[in-house]
Amino acid sequence: MANSGFTCILFRHMIGDWLVFLLIQPYQYYRYAGLLEQSFRLRKRVFHDCLGWQVDVHHGLERDAYDELGAVYLVWCDKDAHHLYGTVRLMPTTGPTLLHDVFRRTLPAEDLVSPATWEGTRMCLDVDLLRASQPTLSPSRAFGFLLLALFECAFAHGIKTLVSNYEPPMERVYRRAGLIVEEIGRADGYGRLPVCCGVFAVSEETLQQMRTVLRVARPLYRRFLPAASEAAARQTPQGSDHIKPLRKTELFWTCNAARSQTCLSRMGGKYLG
Repeated sequence: MANSGFTCILFRHMIGDWLVFLLIQPYQYYRYAGLLEQSFRLRKRVFHDCLGWQVDVHHGLERDAYDELGAVYLVWCDKDAHHLYGTVRLMPTTGPTLLHDVFRRTLPAEDLVSPATWEGTRMCLDVDLLRASQPTLSPSRAFGFLLLALFECAFAHGIKTLVSNYEPPMERVYRRAGLIVEEIGRADGYGRLPVCCGVFAVSEETLQQMRTVLRVARPLYRRFLPAASEAAARQTPQGSDHIKPLRKTELFWTCNAARSQTCLSRMGGKYLG
């Protein structure tokens, strides 16, 4: 506790310099084309090269059919929107999703498909770039920041619940970020370990618990685009370009980052996805 004051001062400095989280919706694809390309390249390195998943790769980019369906992306970038640190893809479950197309056997009997239900996949970090820019930031703490920004984003848009597919070791990662997961189903046959389906509450209480555990004093996600990112994109000044609100829905989030723990132990922590 003796260093808590220093931690808060340092974090306020970090917020202004490099902790920028943007929600990229389909109407913004062109504006942030560079960040999206970096996202697809990062996904190729993490999921294809590191984890060895059988995913579609073309010209160094990992993209699949779900990216062509108007996905929404939460990205972690620098203040100029030039460098990508992390990303997660969000999809409504009223259309095709990995949750129902691939991991259906992990779901309980009740049907979770609804306009009020969203899926999140392909969550990953560029640990090498983060290490170069913030050498004292651990991969687990960085992953906690990305999780916190995701929950803040969900809360800001009226989302009430997230759901995740994960392997059992990921529960430790969630706990380190201050999250409590309610497992509602699991199934074997997807890999070496069973795959679980867990539910997370999105609430003020959840956000407060995460901020306490991660020692974060102020929100990471904002519904206004940061001024520096606006300038980089050569758009209008901050405050005149509101992020269009998502439907006021519940979000059921599927993050297949669990297998990253195997990758981390094999690759010495090079990637976290």
